[in-house]
Amino acid sequence: MGLLLLFNSGFMLIATLISFIYKDGVTLELFLAGLVTLLIGAIAMLRTRNHRKEMNKREGYIVVAFGWIVMSLTGTLPYIATEAIPSFTNAFFETISGYTTTGASILNDIEVIPEGVLFWRSTTHWIGGMGIIVLAIAILPLLGVGGMQLFAAEAPGPSGDKLHPRITDTAKRLWLIYVGYTVAETILLQAAGMSFFDAINHALSTVSTGGFSTKNASVAEWNDNPAIQYIIIFFMFMAGTNFVLSYYLFKGKVSKILKDEEFKLYSKFIITFTLIAAVLIYFRADISQSTIAHPMVLGEAESALRHGLFQVISVITTTGFITADYTMWTPFLTVFFFGLMFLGGSAGSTSGGVKVMRQLILIKNSFLEFKRALHPNAIIPVRYNGKSVSKDIVFNVLGFFILYMLSFIVGALVFSMFQMDFTSAIGLSASSLGNVGPALGDFGPVNNYAALPPLGKWWASFLMLIGRLELFTVLILLTPFFWRNR
Repeated sequence: MGLLLLFNSGFMLIATLISFIYKDGVTLELFLAGLVTLLIGAIAMLRTRNHRKEMNKREGYIVVAFGWIVMSLTGTLPYIATEAIPSFTNAFFETISGYTTTGASILNDIEVIPEGVLFWRSTTHWIGGMGIIVLAIAILPLLGVGGMQLFAAEAPGPSGDKLHPRITDTAKRLWLIYVGYTVAETILLQAAGMSFFDAINHALSTVSTGGFSTKNASVAEWNDNPAIQYIIIFFMFMAGTNFVLSYYLFKGKVSKILKDEEFKLYSKFIITFTLIAAVLIYFRADISQSTIAHPMVLGEAESALRHGLFQVISVITTTGFITADYTMWTPFLTVFFFGLMFLGGSAGSTSGGVKVMRQLILIKNSFLEFKRALHPNAIIPVRYNGKSVSKDIVFNVLGFFILYMLSFIVGALVFSMFQMDFTSAIGLSASSLGNVGPALGDFGPVNNYAALPPLGKWWASFLMLIGRLELFTVLILLTPFFWRNR
């Protein structure tokens, strides 16, 4: 955790440099926030420098869960020190929304926030997104949870009961791909017409599937520049794809990508849902009324396809950028996008949600139950990429899905206690748990979370955290047997 805080402080000092360059008036405050975080991290590391480096499963759960909390607590310092968000509750909400790559915000006017603070805000996405990649591919399979168990044999990752040195190699490769995508998107967005500051902030948010923007209208600010939106669409798609497949792509192993069942289903979902959305937008919705900043520029058909594709990928990958208010596109599409909040991107990606791999195993196992009913004595295993999936993994997926739906129901019930209407309560619960960002009702795409009462913000923060860390990782800490010696 001390090491995590050193990383945190390093990025705060980068935000300080941005503040100095843009002369936004909060350079000293950001520097002091970074310095305090650095000192806390250094003290923590010095006090624990003689401890053994290996960790067992129990310690792994504690480090993962408490690491995210400690990062979020110190991440509030830039907001509080600069008085961009003076309330601790609001600052914590904005910070954990950043680290969990949810993208829900309490800021009513983003464009008046100093550049250094905005850069820090986007950076929390980027740190959290990469942290999730390393967790999903390198650490959570070691703990027996997460969506990457099926990749354990092929992906360069852990083995045995200790954190394996190969995890370091894995993290390095993934960081390289992650940084490469960020740099590439920044260059392309700037070439397409964004300022450098807007380009790098949106790249940080896109690659992490976060959704924080530097504009009040989000990506709808560039509705008159389709090239910018298509660039963001491409990188949202890549960020929602398993990063192991990106590694295979750069190694030239394209056949592995094309044969991957999760990637094929992920692509089919996006194509199918985009066509449904685009057709309904074209024939039933009024784009000019639902777009937030600028109207269409290339014609109705292109605009319907672009807005449909953008919002489908944005919600499936749980990025949360918006180009239009999809709740104004007919009741069917409102429910349609609400359903997409439960889908999620690929396992091993920066997206949240249930994940396509789990959906695939659930679908396959459900259909096989019909066969098992007819042939009760037959052994009919679930297969993924041509290999049999162990019953343990199938049970893990079933358990995760049940726990996810229970968490959603309980989440909505608690929100309803804060005088939320039905639509707002279920939208908040699904969006927070799935790390989507935009919700429904009073917290839809064109609104923010400022109106949520303080206790509601803490509850939403909890849902963001458990959703981001694959439920089991956090909820297991709440069980009494976890803390027993035996």
